[in-house]
Amino acid sequence: MPIFDGLANKLTDITARMRGKSRVTEQDIKDMMREIRLALLEADVHYQVVKDLVSEISDKSKGAAVMESLTPGQQVVKIVHESLVDILGQTSGKIAVSPSGFTVLMLYGLQGAGKTTTAAKLALMLKKSGKKPMLTSVDVHRPAAAKQLEVLAKQIGVDCYIKPEEKSASVIAAQAIERARYMLCDTLIVDTAGRMTIDNEMMEELKLIGQTVKPTEKLLVVDAMIGQEAVNVALAFDKEIGLDGFIMTKLDGDARGGAALSIRRMTGKPIKLICVGEKVDDIETFYPDRMASRILGMGDVLSLIEKASQNIDEKKAQDAYERLKKNQFTLEDMLEQMEQVKKMGSIKDILGMLPGMGAKNLPVDEVDDNAMEKPAAIIRSMTVKERRNPSILNASRRRRIASGSGTTVQDVNRLIKQFEETQKMMKKFSGLSKGRKKGRGFGMGNNGFPF
Repeated sequence: MPIFDGLANKLTDITARMRGKSRVTEQDIKDMMREIRLALLEADVHYQVVKDLVSEISDKSKGAAVMESLTPGQQVVKIVHESLVDILGQTSGKIAVSPSGFTVLMLYGLQGAGKTTTAAKLALMLKKSGKKPMLTSVDVHRPAAAKQLEVLAKQIGVDCYIKPEEKSASVIAAQAIERARYMLCDTLIVDTAGRMTIDNEMMEELKLIGQTVKPTEKLLVVDAMIGQEAVNVALAFDKEIGLDGFIMTKLDGDARGGAALSIRRMTGKPIKLICVGEKVDDIETFYPDRMASRILGMGDVLSLIEKASQNIDEKKAQDAYERLKKNQFTLEDMLEQMEQVKKMGSIKDILGMLPGMGAKNLPVDEVDDNAMEKPAAIIRSMTVKERRNPSILNASRRRRIASGSGTTVQDVNRLIKQFEETQKMMKKFSGLSKGRKKGRGFGMGNNGFPF
């Protein structure tokens, strides 16, 4: 699901109407401000933030730079984008690293914010960046939370320290530090207890743990779906224990955007990371400018490139490209490419990062994240010989493959036809490419393509 679907739809509509205008009047600005104000309030953005944002956009849009510009509509869209970036924070906040070489990250949050899962996601992210993290749970009120963290730690291959029988959170924290140092870990992530509401007992316990572990970073895990209530939670935590930043969760759900657009301005503390899915690797560094672009339907190509570079094997991709050029692409290659794309996450999220494919233009109902499952199952049901040479697939072989993959013969036939069409197309382009090398240059060929 695209991030902040409802808000993005409305703001994309508003800015699209302005983008093509060759002349912008004060009435146009006034009408746009009213629509932006309503869109932000509906997204549950804090009223003070709405007031500041609308005032800033309005003042800048009425300036001479816009009114006398040859492209005033585009100038207004640029101002909206810059103002959103300013609200979200000018720069991304990096996780601090202790100069001592041993970093302690404490995660706080209300119950249900996704704190335990986020702790595991953060650990995996640090592990991928070359760190050696350890997880610990100091939740002495809910033993299941500690067990959940232990299961997640095993899943991602990270050390974990829990002691369910111990009733003192600060004792567990002290022992976890000793264990982490003994295991030569450079980072300890402390998953603290949550409550349904903020209370004095909770805060006193968190302060005592803090005095024990002396955290390098105090990060509040915030549920993006609770809107501007997140601001009240953040202000309460910041007042009692002091915060260094936020991790925003559930941005892939029905989040209206109020929390992300409000919390930075109201607290002065940065959003450092965002969680955009349920998988353990669905966590990203927060970039205000990229988020503003996604909200306005401008795409996020930089994040898409980063996601691709992290999940796609460059050598395999290059080998597949070379085989494509030589018209040697097989069903084995097709399966490998499907698996590589699947590693990048949801197809809807990937499409949402492309310019022009924001929430408004993205056909969410027509995009099926499981679309590659059926063809992948069909190819896996083939023998190696069949994958490399589909021409041997007679009727009996196709029936066997359909039965083995839980599909129909028609599904198998459809996949083979698509593969053959792809081969024909690549053969055509391969021939065109060779023609260019021989000096034919550009022209209109017999095939109708302008090459």
